[in-house]
Amino acid sequence: MTLPSPRSYPLPPFGNRFAELPPAFHTRLQPTPLPAPYLVGFSEDAAASIALPRPQADDGDFLDIFAGNRIAPGSTPLSAVYSGHQFGVWAGQLGDGRAITLGDLPAADGAGRIELQLKGAGPTPYSRMGDGRAVLRSSIREFLCSEAMAALGIPTTRALTVIGSDQRVLRETAETAAVVTRMAPSFIRFGSFEHWYYNQRFDDLKLLADTVLEQFYPELLQAGNPYAALLKEVTRRTATLMAQWQAVGFMHGVMNTDNMSILGLTLDYGPFGFMEAFDARHICNHTDSQGRYSYQMQPRIGQWNCFALGQAMLPLIGTVEETEAALADYEAIFQAQHEALLRAKLGLRTHQPEDEQLIEAMFAILQANHVDFTLFFRRLGDLQIGNAAHDEGLRDLILDRPAFDAWATQYRARLRAEDSDDQARRLAMHAVNPKYVLRNYLAQVAIERAQQKDFSEVARLQSILRHPFDEQPEHDKYADLPPDWASHLEVSCSS
Repeated sequence: MTLPSPRSYPLPPFGNRFAELPPAFHTRLQPTPLPAPYLVGFSEDAAASIALPRPQADDGDFLDIFAGNRIAPGSTPLSAVYSGHQFGVWAGQLGDGRAITLGDLPAADGAGRIELQLKGAGPTPYSRMGDGRAVLRSSIREFLCSEAMAALGIPTTRALTVIGSDQRVLRETAETAAVVTRMAPSFIRFGSFEHWYYNQRFDDLKLLADTVLEQFYPELLQAGNPYAALLKEVTRRTATLMAQWQAVGFMHGVMNTDNMSILGLTLDYGPFGFMEAFDARHICNHTDSQGRYSYQMQPRIGQWNCFALGQAMLPLIGTVEETEAALADYEAIFQAQHEALLRAKLGLRTHQPEDEQLIEAMFAILQANHVDFTLFFRRLGDLQIGNAAHDEGLRDLILDRPAFDAWATQYRARLRAEDSDDQARRLAMHAVNPKYVLRNYLAQVAIERAQQKDFSEVARLQSILRHPFDEQPEHDKYADLPPDWASHLEVSCSS
């Protein structure tokens, strides 16, 4: 049995708002101890959000708490139950199969509380015969991408730390185990609502909705129908999140309803990827044989998931008409947000009728030439209206140079029409078009070194991705086209 930890690491006492819900919502349990834990990565930014200091690499108290070997003061560890649709099919009861929530700590800015959850802390009643462990590979990927997405300004869960161990676990091959500590105001999902709806436990459904409203959307309590207002707000946040994903080329890979946050956060980093050679049909999860969660499908799936949530909330909202009305703005919100983000990526300050045709023609070139998504928009910011000879770096990305030149002529005309200034536009475009994203091959290099106990590349990559829009010329190679071997990398649900 784990024992309360001495207070050598300055961790304030935990609370646990979720534990206040009835026992049917969760199972209280102890994490499974992780033998001989060691520090792999730590996020200063995530720690600052809950006013925690950086530990020493050999801080045994810190390592034991966030490996699940000791229970911190006030912590009441638990795993939550939920259900969900997986790949569009009702999967029934799911739950935290390898995640254990320690509790919550106050946010440093005074705005609410933040839950801390150990992912990979051992089996739970919801593990479905799994071992409840996470591997070092997937833990590093989630750690780096959570913090990279936050730096990009995209709503996301955060990652405080990765703790590794030499303990072996079996996936496709034998790998070493790790625990990643992830953070969010709440990990409640669309599937949390579906669980009570499909079990016809409408009192528990109401209790969950009331809890979400009181803790996270108190301004909606004054609405004529707070449950309809909640669905409308979650729909708005989801549509906005989908637009942000599309604009930066992020692909989630497993947009099941149990992986959709009720707060509109990017949740559960598994087989994710950032678009490289552009293909709207690209599938980042090699186990997604039907392409349900391809890049081009993400906005539509986001809407489908909102409708699944609406179905689950129907008993609370009261009528089909009110439920449909709460969902009705999804497409318009997505389109407006996505178009605004694309105009910003193109450096356009105004909206003109011809913009849609200009953007469609641009994506046709990206698709036909499989142009690197991140590099194209970054280099486009360097385009000079009166100097086409300066386009060389941009043209080098594109095989069909005449097609690009014709498009660039139209683009320049559009820029002249609003008296665009090269220098001001460059600054504006570089502030929204990242130079650095977490490409799969960069993560893979960091993982392979970490598997040899060299964590320097994890730290270096984390540092670079903290400032994705900055030039950082000393790290230019991290913004290069991926090497040929990267095309053979595959990620799946075990990632």
